[in-house]
Amino acid sequence: MRRVRALPPSTRTVVVGLDGRSGSGKTRLADELAATLRWPVVRLDEIYPGWDGLATAPDVLATDVLLPLRDGRDASWPTWDWVAGAPGPTAHLPWTPHVLVEGCGTGAPPAGALVDLLVWLEAPEGLRRERALARDGQTFAPHWERWAAQEADVLRGVAERADLVIDTSGLA
Repeated sequence: MRRVRALPPSTRTVVVGLDGRSGSGKTRLADELAATLRWPVVRLDEIYPGWDGLATAPDVLATDVLLPLRDGRDASWPTWDWVAGAPGPTAHLPWTPHVLVEGCGTGAPPAGALVDLLVWLEAPEGLRRERALARDGQTFAPHWERWAAQEADVLRGVAERADLVIDTSGLA
């Protein structure tokens, strides 16, 4: 929290990114930080275009969200309706001096270059899977292996570039 509050004031949007593999605790931490800091949150779960779309999210995040905010403009991006399995409505975020971004791929290129403070969350695979299935029920179960393979590709090298690494294995 001190590192987030210590970010220098800026005339552009300050971006704090929370990245890590599924079930590592990104959403939980984002919710806690947003409640404490009163910052808006952009969630990559809204951006992924279905179960095979993880690789496209960092591009959409950079182009449609982070670059407009850095330029002092409002951001708009396409969303995905997971229930319908189809594109959802366009999301909008008015310009803000700071934003939290959470999701797998937040720190991956090209979006990662636009993140001011990157936090990587990690936990053992078995625990992450247990958490993800508890959160998303059996909706996620048939897609776990396919999604994990995409994570391995997209997240290659991201943890090593993180400003802060948090092991969440001790959290309930």
